Amino acid sequence: MQGRYSHARQMKRAAKQTRKLKTFLGRVIRDISRKCHEPNEQLTALLERATLIFNQQRHDKNKVYSVHEEAVFCIAKGKTHKKYEFGNKVSIVSSSKNNWILSALSFDNPFDGHTLDDALGNCKKHTGKEPKHAYCDGGYKGHDVKGSTKVHLVGKIPKKATRSMRRWMKRRAAVEPIIGHIKSDHRMDRNYLKGKDGNQNNAVLAAAAFNFAKLLRWFYCAFEKISIELMKYDSSCFKKIQ
Repeated sequence: MQGRYSHARQMKRAAKQTRKLKTFLGRVIRDISRKCHEPNEQLTALLERATLIFNQQRHDKNKVYSVHEEAVFCIAKGKTHKKYEFGNKVSIVSSSKNNWILSALSFDNPFDGHTLDDALGNCKKHTGKEPKHAYCDGGYKGHDVKGSTKVHLVGKIPKKATRSMRRWMKRRAAVEPIIGHIKSDHRMDRNYLKGKDGNQNNAVLAAAAFNFAKLLRWFYCAFEKISIELMKYDSSCFKKIQ
């Protein structure tokens, strides 16, 4: 009922249901504490987490958003249709041509600019080459990149920009559909693996699935072209024999 009232924007009724849930939780915590004097390790951890949930307030920091999953954070999206998301951040690095994913790293919930150095380092680790240029959106302003990679923040394209620079700045938007496909087609929209290791493994597996799908499409297109050429060659030979 709390969720239904919140969806209907009946906030007083939703707050009443929230208070009722909090009362139930307090009763359960006190009842278990009275009746179980020596709880095991698993029950102790659950009681500590339930106590944190019971005592936390609206404007507290490092709040608990999930009972059974610790690595869940509130991420402000800044969009009208979806102001907040709950989970963790994933940094994606794609190639300048052909849109191959070169790096996929999972983070808790840091500022975007603080993830760029680790993402570029992971890209260098996988490819063996340090990127010469990195094109990012305005959210990476104030980054802490220490390598030789030149970081370009794409916003309003300056008038003095060359034709090549304009083309590369416009290419930055190509990473958005990549992220959309990873979420919708390769199961990165919801993570079923537990812990921080599960978050990282889910991001890496989704990126690998995206690259494998591109590779399979390339093989299929190449095989189709070869088959068409072979069919043309066979038909020409048949005509010569006739």
